[in-house]
Amino acid sequence: MKQNDLLSATSILSVLLLALHISQDIVFSFDRAGLNHLVGVAILLVVVCGAVLLRERPSGKVIMLLGGAMAAGMLPLHMRNGLRPEFLEKSGALLFIWTLYVLGVNGAFSIILAVQALLARRIAS
Repeated sequence: MKQNDLLSATSILSVLLLALHISQDIVFSFDRAGLNHLVGVAILLVVVCGAVLLRERPSGKVIMLLGGAMAAGMLPLHMRNGLRPEFLEKSGALLFIWTLYVLGVNGAFSIILAVQALLARRIAS
């Protein structure tokens, strides 16, 4: 698999996991539902466009780098104060925590791939 293909795939996976995670935030009352989530939809749309439409351009790689940073940032954002014990007893808490870990790993991997792609382009020119 080519590096650009892998970067696009990890970016799209990050978008899917971020959408799942945002839904979990609403279900578990970490965030409230509302029209404010249209901003999140727009941000995820930009990441998908970077991964699909702009994947060969430096701007697409920068967009995917930022999407990876967003994904990687979810774990420390939620874990900085720990999770409440009563939350951990809820149904779905395991999936919530698993999603955070996978977002962290996938986001960090996307960052590595995007930086490599940007540096390779810079060295080649």
